[in-house]
Amino acid sequence: MLTFLGAASLGLARPAAAQDGIELCRGAERFLVETMGMIAVSEPDTIDDWRTKAMVPGCRVTAAFASRGARTDIVRDFYQVLDASDWVRTPDPRDAPNEASLRYRRDGADCLFNFYDSSMSLNTDAEMHVSDAVHKGPGEDLYNFLVMCTPAMPAAPRGSVPE
Repeated sequence: MLTFLGAASLGLARPAAAQDGIELCRGAERFLVETMGMIAVSEPDTIDDWRTKAMVPGCRVTAAFASRGARTDIVRDFYQVLDASDWVRTPDPRDAPNEASLRYRRDGADCLFNFYDSSMSLNTDAEMHVSDAVHKGPGEDLYNFLVMCTPAMPAAPRGSVPE
């Protein structure tokens, strides 16, 4: 299932029910496409949110882009642009900064932004679609972001056990 931006960026017609279940990802997808120049697709998902210790209905955005930049520079620059935008860090984010995964909040959604490179793959249809749509120039490598969004909510108390 593609959102309008994802379908447009891939040159596809937008399915009538494309927005069902993925409204939470609208802001993240728009940021990735319009601000960062990536190709992106959004899909509904059920997310095991370890921050809240719950299985939560949400959505995911899979995005791809090509760059000649160094991996560390790409990640640093991405999060600097995200920090300068209208996205804010979630309270008590419990993210993994050493793994280039940071959690942000906007418009009632908590979204975990995850960077990865071509050394790994999610092996999903969405990843294949966006990766295939990216034109790589000479010396460029393919990079991806996976963004998982859930409704904004407080974190579970530290040390609590999932229900």
